Amino acid sequence: MVCDSCRERDAVVHLTQIVETVVSQVHLCEQCAAARGIETTVTAPPSHPLGDFLQAVQQQAAQMPGDAARCAYCGTSLRDFRASGRLGCAQCYGAFEQSLRELLRRVHGSTRHLGWRHEGTDPNVVAREATLEALKSRLAKAVEGEAFEEAAALRDQIRGLE
Repeated sequence: MVCDSCRERDAVVHLTQIVETVVSQVHLCEQCAAARGIETTVTAPPSHPLGDFLQAVQQQAAQMPGDAARCAYCGTSLRDFRASGRLGCAQCYGAFEQSLRELLRRVHGSTRHLGWRHEGTDPNVVAREATLEALKSRLAKAVEGEAFEEAAALRDQIRGLE
């Protein structure tokens, strides 16, 4: 494809401009693109902050003297954890406590949880819901079997619980 501006060299820059519903394309060679102020030289890909952070952590991990430490229970080393991102067993948390605390501090900004906590479900609510489900099931069977007196009693129990 030939440059739309000079009509002499091959186009290496392809610009697409959309204004409302009108689409226009411009194909330019390196010189014409540079004359319009468009950068055409390819440099190193832009660095990403997360990539820089991970690379710094990896370099720091390689320099840490505690990498030889091992969990007495499963034998996982700190170097194994850094390579896989997984601990070998529950005892690893105690064996690598200092390193894990430092990692949490760097990643989360603190070694203590400062966010929302899950309160859990009230056991009374769970039991009430289970009872309601059982009563509704019995009510459906009573209606199906045309035991209307039993169905009325079950209906009243359900209303009392709801």
